[in-house]
Amino acid sequence: MFAGLTVEENLVLAAMGCAKPLTIDAMYEVFPRLGERKKSHGRHLSGGEQQMLSIARALIQSPRLLMLDEPFEGLAPIIVRALMEVVGRLAKEGQTIVIVEQNVKACLTLADRVYLLSNGLVVHEGSAKALMDDKETQKRHLSV
Repeated sequence: MFAGLTVEENLVLAAMGCAKPLTIDAMYEVFPRLGERKKSHGRHLSGGEQQMLSIARALIQSPRLLMLDEPFEGLAPIIVRALMEVVGRLAKEGQTIVIVEQNVKACLTLADRVYLLSNGLVVHEGSAKALMDDKETQKRHLSV
């Protein structure tokens, strides 16, 4: 995200050079708040809006794989819920998404598969349901 560019300019720049970019209007449908703020510079967006813009910049390029590194970190709970809703909808529409996130609880509702790392080692690999059912792993590694 470029702080000195508007939301719209950020999206136009992200779409340049892509073989089959999505439209800016499609990004505003995914993130209506960005449509409301399209003339605002990146530096004037809230943390949640900046995260939405960063994800929209990636999505506009029609990626086969979307990788999100701690997308919920430092965001207000209401923004986390909104982003989770968008990520869940994208996944249901067939978008492949890899999320690296310390907030495991948030991701379990979104994930098909989970790889739980502890001290750099994979301590659980399987479905999200399997981890939700594995109380011992939760107790040992998630302090649940």
